[in-house]
Amino acid sequence: MNDVSLVAIAVGAIYLAAFACVYRILLTYRTTQGAIAWIIALIGLPYLSVPMFILFGRYRFGGYLRARRLGDESLTSLLNRFEQQTTSIPIPGSDRFTDELQVLCRLGRQPFTDGNRCTLLRDGEATFEALFEAMEDAEHYILLEFYIVRSDRVGRRIKSILERKLAQGVKVWFLYDDIGSVWLPRNYLNQLAAAGARVASFGNGNIRRRRFQINFRNHRKLLVCDGRVGFVGGINLGDEYLGTAMDQEPWRDTHCRIEGPAVTGLQLAWLEDWTWASNDMPALDWEPADNQPGTDEVLVLPTGPADTWETCTLFFLNCINNARTRLWIASPYFVPDFQIMNALQLAALRGVDVRILIPEKSDSRLIGLAAYSYLVQACKTGIGIYRYQPGFMHQKVILVDDRYSAVGTANMDNRSMRLNFEITAITTAPHFIRSVESMLEQDLDGSRLMTERDYKERSILFRLACRAVRLLAPLL
Repeated sequence: MNDVSLVAIAVGAIYLAAFACVYRILLTYRTTQGAIAWIIALIGLPYLSVPMFILFGRYRFGGYLRARRLGDESLTSLLNRFEQQTTSIPIPGSDRFTDELQVLCRLGRQPFTDGNRCTLLRDGEATFEALFEAMEDAEHYILLEFYIVRSDRVGRRIKSILERKLAQGVKVWFLYDDIGSVWLPRNYLNQLAAAGARVASFGNGNIRRRRFQINFRNHRKLLVCDGRVGFVGGINLGDEYLGTAMDQEPWRDTHCRIEGPAVTGLQLAWLEDWTWASNDMPALDWEPADNQPGTDEVLVLPTGPADTWETCTLFFLNCINNARTRLWIASPYFVPDFQIMNALQLAALRGVDVRILIPEKSDSRLIGLAAYSYLVQACKTGIGIYRYQPGFMHQKVILVDDRYSAVGTANMDNRSMRLNFEITAITTAPHFIRSVESMLEQDLDGSRLMTERDYKERSILFRLACRAVRLLAPLL
């Protein structure tokens, strides 16, 4: 066979693969804009686009749903039992019933539970102090799941506590994301495993089913101790979340501590991820505590690319569309798609006080540029975009009227809404809402309200760059 024939076969194979990708896109695409962009690229530049599509073009996390929610009878039984337990949200006809809260229950397949105690942790120092204390007090087991784990001062403190608890007979399961924790030394994990901890990576632990799905991340940050105390929020395990890393801007972040029946929701989310990563289902405590630590209503909402719906997108839309007087959102990454942006505009037009709090200095130059491109569109309808000044703001917090608030891991970008596994705690507790309100008021006081002039008075090259980067929003 001559060289010409080999080249012809190679070209034919590439175009055959390109048309196979196009076929898949036509069957599964979410938006026409994204589908058209991929199709043009695959036909015009198949040599580059085919491998890019294989790595980054998928939007469903293949195998997770079948292997976890439907394939494991024990896990499915636990999910169904918790989902079907009596919810604390009133039934239709009562004064306190709201459709939007019922929607959240259905999205997450979890109920609002009462009898909880929720505590807002306003920064890294308060968060790590509470995390360390909860782990020190654990008597039976500790479950960890974090996107980023570092072997710095915070990471070593965590490891020291875990090794000490393991020596006391406490069981430890340690789950991390292999992409977020790419710089975590193997020795750190090996020493934990040698001390008796079960360690798994969300990506590498199930490589057969994970292959060609590297665009997905497990972005969750949670800790559960003994099934009684849990934590969720934006803080990973690293010194930067204390704002003490070398040559670092002050860090602004938020977490929350939950004690009570809602911790079961955190534990179920962790168990789903652990079972996926390790093919192992540990025996945990699922019996409710005899005493209820508080009176707070809490819902844990896990979201991700294995869900039946675009759960995270629907969560944001539900919050925006049902806001009546106030909608305050803090997010380090503000790159909304057209439906989220349209919903925000409509909320502002109907008189809702819409404020978006983002950092002045972003850790992503592209996302920082993209945020500028929404400025004129936002200002014309009365949306306030505030840039946090004292340092880098990484918190993910939502306040809807005086009715409920949410603290979690999801950003207002395509990655959180469609590609990442995220988790959010939502509560109707008045004291927690007041704490979030006070915290955000303080953050807003330290922020700069942007105007159309911030965009229009910049150079034409800057504005072109902003608009060009916005085209990449589905990839950011």
